[in-house]
Amino acid sequence: MLAIGGVFIAILLVFIELGFFIAVPQGGMLVYDHLRFDLLLCSKNYAFQAEPWQFPRTRLTDAAKAPGISQVTPLFFAGAKWQEPKGGDRLDAFVIGFDPAAKPFAVTDIERQTATLAQPDTVLVDDATRSLFGPLAASTEVLLDNHKVTIGGDYTLGTGFLGMAVAIMNETNFFRLFAPRTADIVNLGLITLTPGTDLETAAATLSKALPDDVQVFTRDGVKHHEDKYWTTRTSVGLIFGSGLIISFIVGIMVLYQTLATQISRHLPQFATLKAIGYGHHYLAAVVMIEAAMIVLVAFVPAAVAALAIYAQLRSATLLPVVLTTQRLIAVLVITLLMSAASAFLSLSNLRRADPADVF
Repeated sequence: MLAIGGVFIAILLVFIELGFFIAVPQGGMLVYDHLRFDLLLCSKNYAFQAEPWQFPRTRLTDAAKAPGISQVTPLFFAGAKWQEPKGGDRLDAFVIGFDPAAKPFAVTDIERQTATLAQPDTVLVDDATRSLFGPLAASTEVLLDNHKVTIGGDYTLGTGFLGMAVAIMNETNFFRLFAPRTADIVNLGLITLTPGTDLETAAATLSKALPDDVQVFTRDGVKHHEDKYWTTRTSVGLIFGSGLIISFIVGIMVLYQTLATQISRHLPQFATLKAIGYGHHYLAAVVMIEAAMIVLVAFVPAAVAALAIYAQLRSATLLPVVLTTQRLIAVLVITLLMSAASAFLSLSNLRRADPADVF
């Protein structure tokens, strides 16, 4: 039971570390996954979604003239201070401006509220916005950068890493709020291709045709960039990657100590098996089976506990920490590797099971 308990903790840590390691880059793609585009145009200084930098809108105009381009849609990002009209803390909020007629968001809640977005000084708020921002019901008035706006409604998407509060508005309201900023500077450009246009060819053509102050991403390219950013340029990769390795090593050492102790305690039995003709490979198989049995017995409660912990993590962090079938299989494979490694390390103790020495 002690061995199973120790391995249970190690497997549960693997679940948690792997969950964070995968969910953080997925959180960076959350908004992109709900945008309509085939190619993404952004600044060459693009870091990640919340820090895309800017580029001239004329780059989108030029891109629209390229063959195979059906539509180009600019997105405008800005940070604002959110405050209730009666006063209180000024909290950081993320604001997105766009043309609702272009339908850049593949979100039903946004598309059905196009008329609401057309109203002066009106915003829609992501329903994942934290409660510390106060009431988010429709018709509620709030201050954004000391400018009074009205919450016209909400939508379900998720804030990802844009911030603890995200609001969207049409271009007219956006530039009224953030004057003297103009529409000549864009944060992101969504490009839709005509049916039948080759994706990679169109991306390469645009990259060559446009100045080097912008870059073109396919959806796969954006995902690769976001994954690389969060796993190599932030502490995410170091912390959760290291945690995953440490959890694996801890599991191996706990199981190794258990197996080594079991072999030592049953050395006469192993020696007897050798004496009556069973070879070293047979005894090694016994140890391997014992290791596999321990980790498989510990795996089931660890998976159940991971389900409960993942639910708490989703609620607390708003990250897409989900126990998918692929993740379950991945942890099972890691667990079996853990048992194989610990069993291999403990096999050296079997060499002491010599009948002449024991008896």
